[in-house]
Amino acid sequence: MKLDKPTMRELVVRPGMPAALHARSTESTKLNWLGATKAKKRKEMAEEDLQSFVEELAAAQERLWANGTRALLVVLQAMDAAGKDGTIKHVMSGVNPQGCEVTAFKQPSADELSHDFLWPAAKALPGRGRIGIFNRSYYEEVLVVRVHPELLARGGPVPGKRPAKSVWRDRYEDINAFELHLHRSGTRVVKIFLHVSKDEQKRRFLERLDDPAKYWKFSAADLAERGHWDDYMTAYEEALTATSTTWAPWYVVPADHKYNLRALVGGIVVHAIDEMDLPLPQVAPHDTEALARAKIELLAE
Repeated sequence: MKLDKPTMRELVVRPGMPAALHARSTESTKLNWLGATKAKKRKEMAEEDLQSFVEELAAAQERLWANGTRALLVVLQAMDAAGKDGTIKHVMSGVNPQGCEVTAFKQPSADELSHDFLWPAAKALPGRGRIGIFNRSYYEEVLVVRVHPELLARGGPVPGKRPAKSVWRDRYEDINAFELHLHRSGTRVVKIFLHVSKDEQKRRFLERLDDPAKYWKFSAADLAERGHWDDYMTAYEEALTATSTTWAPWYVVPADHKYNLRALVGGIVVHAIDEMDLPLPQVAPHDTEALARAKIELLAE
């Protein structure tokens, strides 16, 4: 099972073109990538496709690990309650945990603030043969900090002052250069924005507040940040437009329906590894002979 090319083209932010988030649906793609739905409901079909992607991702990870020359970095960005944690849990459910690591980027520590804004990401990058997933990322420094510019006083280039537009332009350039360096060094970077609507975020917040078992998922800070929704959409629009490149593209995935979201993310990740075209290691002739002798020896026991 593969996501077809037209669907991939619809999801990607084309380099040099606006992300146009306002024109992108948070519910579904324009193309009916699930195909005919008479026999089965869309949710059932999406869940079946997700399972197919999970199985393919497990096989793709094995090729990545066996080849040992490339790495995959998946960057997930979204507003609160968009489904990042659940997406990671479901999409990566078939992956060998020895070859995959998830890094959550939260409020930076004093040590991290004493370095440049890309340093925390650099030290968490996946090694060759491995998959790294960033739950939020260095993009927080052009999103949260863009919405709350006073945070630059933590150690930014203009302490105590509101930043000039050049601060964000410089950071976009730094990010693009950083990701180009990763690409040239063998790390495929895939960036996915989970595009959730404000109404759906409200519904999910209320769901958490109605269920004591989910209280821990809600914070008063989540509600405060919701008050800056329009500012965040502006920040995301500019950041995605400025940093979607041929070597590290952004994909905008509708996130109002979790079954749809998870299947599409699974398809994007499988597509990214497939595009690496990784061959399995070739066994030398003398090693093949040794394997044949080992088989004979084992069968003779």
